[in-house]
Amino acid sequence: MIRNRNLPFLIAARIFLLFLLCPVFSDANAQEQFVMPPAKLLTRFPFKMLTGGIIIVQATLDDFKDSLNFILDTGSGGISLDSTTVEDLQLKSMKTDKTIRGIAGMKEVSFTYSHTFRLPGLTIDSMDFHINDYEILTSVYGVRVDGIIGYSFFRRFIISIDYDKQVIDVLRPGSMRYPKGGFYMKPNFSTLPMQTINVRDATQVAAKYYFDTGAGLCMLFSRSFIQDSAFFEKKKKIFHTQGEGLGGKAAMDLTVIKEVKVGPYRFRKVPVYIFEDDYNVTAYPLLGGLIGNDILRRFNVIINYPEQIFYLKPNTRFAEPFDYSYTGLAIYLLKGEVVILDVLPGSPAEKAGFKPMDKIIGIENNLSGDIQAYKTLLQNAGTKLKVIITRDGVLMPIRLPVKDIR
Repeated sequence: MIRNRNLPFLIAARIFLLFLLCPVFSDANAQEQFVMPPAKLLTRFPFKMLTGGIIIVQATLDDFKDSLNFILDTGSGGISLDSTTVEDLQLKSMKTDKTIRGIAGMKEVSFTYSHTFRLPGLTIDSMDFHINDYEILTSVYGVRVDGIIGYSFFRRFIISIDYDKQVIDVLRPGSMRYPKGGFYMKPNFSTLPMQTINVRDATQVAAKYYFDTGAGLCMLFSRSFIQDSAFFEKKKKIFHTQGEGLGGKAAMDLTVIKEVKVGPYRFRKVPVYIFEDDYNVTAYPLLGGLIGNDILRRFNVIINYPEQIFYLKPNTRFAEPFDYSYTGLAIYLLKGEVVILDVLPGSPAEKAGFKPMDKIIGIENNLSGDIQAYKTLLQNAGTKLKVIITRDGVLMPIRLPVKDIR
């Protein structure tokens, strides 16, 4: 018998070579995997932020040169145009049996099809817009709202929102490294992102909420959720107010809860709204409500719909105080004038003597007629403001106590 002293070495070498050449199929079956190319920056552009964190971006449509104002809204299941804008641009529309719903109503909507949508540095072809009436949003914010950008846009890209610099990056989907110092969440998606959030008052309750950049508030709960979860403290202070959305105005209650926890981040003494969800906007019992941009604006946010990721990194606004003010005034911009349309019963505004259709000329030393500036001044909880109005052509000052709801 001839012995080969190198045989053990040769056998070992062949085994090692086979290991290198053959894919391994075991629990470590990621030896071969497809890697997406890196995400690529497509464009960067500024945005304007309104009260409550509402984001306004400018875009153009088709070959029209005039810029249009759009709200960037993760709470929208599509992309839309205001009915007046459609008329002004003489766009062809088509009736459909599709229905949309909001906090104050449901309606069938028409569509206008196959348009070119142009953001600064980015052109998107073949966009279909549903048509809605945003007159009430225009009067609430004092900025003409020509449309809302929602899911039809977000699903195509990675969107990075820097609230510090008020800049948006749009990236082609792909692999990416998220910046250090933040936290990424994996919401459930239909067309809208739904994330589990912990809220605490008398007890702590975990439930899912829409992430809604189009909502200028901290949190909105359905009344059914509040009643069934019973997490409110007894004898809680409740203030009657209202909100605006699809269908018009909706009665709401305003109060403060002890804590909201988003991922590892805690916010204490958070003002929240409760409403009667007659049109099942919050899909209760699937969801408890929504989390709005007055919380989300405290982070720089990366919204990655293709990978179903929300990445939150605290920014310089993280520790800003919340708005605890309450006046009971509902002010709107109508034909260039700031007008009081509603004065809520029992509110500081009613007790001070304000009436519907009073026109605001100035607040304190601000006579600009800028509704955004006036709303900011009215957020000074615990102060007493001098409001100059005209009523039936008569100029008069009224002192308005701004209640602190804490």
